[in-house]
Amino acid sequence: MEKIIKTKNRLILTKIPAPGTNKIFKNIQKYESRSMHGQIPIAWSKAKNFNIFDIAGNKFIDFTSTIFVSNTGHSNPRIKKYIQTSLKNNFLHSYAYIHKLREKYLKKLVKFSGNGLEKAFLMSAGTEATEAAFKLMRMYGKNQKKRKLGIICFEGNWHGRTMASQMMSGNKKQSEWIGYHDKNIHHIPFPFPWKTNEKNAEKFLENSLKNLKKKINLKKDVCGVMFETFQGWGAIFYPLKYVQLFAKICKKNNILIAFDEMQAGFGRTGELFGYMNYDVEPDILACGKGSSSSLPLSIVLGRSEIMDLPEIGSMSSTHSANPLVCAAGLANLEALIEDGLIKNSRNLGKVFHEKLNVLLKRFPNYVSSVQGTGLLAAVIFVNQKGEPLSKLCDLISEKCLQTGLLVVHTGRESIKLAPPLVINEEELNEGVDTFLDAVDKSINELYGSQH
Repeated sequence: MEKIIKTKNRLILTKIPAPGTNKIFKNIQKYESRSMHGQIPIAWSKAKNFNIFDIAGNKFIDFTSTIFVSNTGHSNPRIKKYIQTSLKNNFLHSYAYIHKLREKYLKKLVKFSGNGLEKAFLMSAGTEATEAAFKLMRMYGKNQKKRKLGIICFEGNWHGRTMASQMMSGNKKQSEWIGYHDKNIHHIPFPFPWKTNEKNAEKFLENSLKNLKKKINLKKDVCGVMFETFQGWGAIFYPLKYVQLFAKICKKNNILIAFDEMQAGFGRTGELFGYMNYDVEPDILACGKGSSSSLPLSIVLGRSEIMDLPEIGSMSSTHSANPLVCAAGLANLEALIEDGLIKNSRNLGKVFHEKLNVLLKRFPNYVSSVQGTGLLAAVIFVNQKGEPLSKLCDLISEKCLQTGLLVVHTGRESIKLAPPLVINEEELNEGVDTFLDAVDKSINELYGSQH
């Protein structure tokens, strides 16, 4: 290693991967299914606030929040305190039996979730929540005069790894293992900003639905629409007018509106939930990831008449609503609201995007757009021909890693940035500056003076 990187928020003492890391990787590869492989070469030892530490003591700024999980920061003191209290009281598991923590959490969760979201049930994994949302929409449709089983989804969206969630996802290749495709799941084009904007959003939706109406009748055949609050790979939001018009069409045709809030929920976009950026009222929310910033917790929220459709006991699972996850969920919610982290996401988000947007002017031949809002951003790297620059994204990610910053290369052409919401402006600036430097050096290395 040529030099040590030492700042207030970063410390790189060894070459990455650090000594001993490869041995751990080899043993894991020996005993674990390869489906779990592909992680960046860091063996974690601990994590606190917005920092990750590896086994050699290297210290990184985390601009991933472990893929939108650690919204209130790693090892948040509120969450640790609530979990420790539960541990101290010898209360780790209750199956489906009630307890005070569950009562307190549900009450607060519903209170802050928004108009019309009256009840919830708690699960363990995000894909459980999207699968449950699918189930609820179908149950609702079956109760109509004509069995309405149709669900509208979007090309390119992602909703999880189980059967229904993968069929709802917009990549048919990923669901080939199922052996068939549910004929009542319909995908329409996603309104990418390079295809549409606020001026032509309504026309784009009308054309998409016009093509769909050649096959089905909205009022008679469709029970629900599943939005991914923003398309995850590139942090791409729908045009506001598009969502609002779609919501009106759904209400008119008695179609449920569901939002997959896995990445968008719990303060990430500067609102408690991402759907709040659209000024619409959903019927169902499916949440996970940032819901506890720690332990496995997912949530489905919805209107009472929808949430009470399943028979008693038919939606619970062994570990749902256990005391530890309720403790973590409650502490996480309190941290977001009482510690001002949602406001921090909204305010620092402006600084975040202002600094990143510099790339559009500096490297117009390589950076096509910066997407996202709040403490969420995706930088899209494509050339003048519109071709994805995957190799460039790989190199940028590697240079970030070697200089003490963790980012996520998603899809082929995007790098996603999402620091924990506890970060302050000084720390945010250091992380962004490190990223900008990595972009500059990577473009120079690959393309020289061409830019």
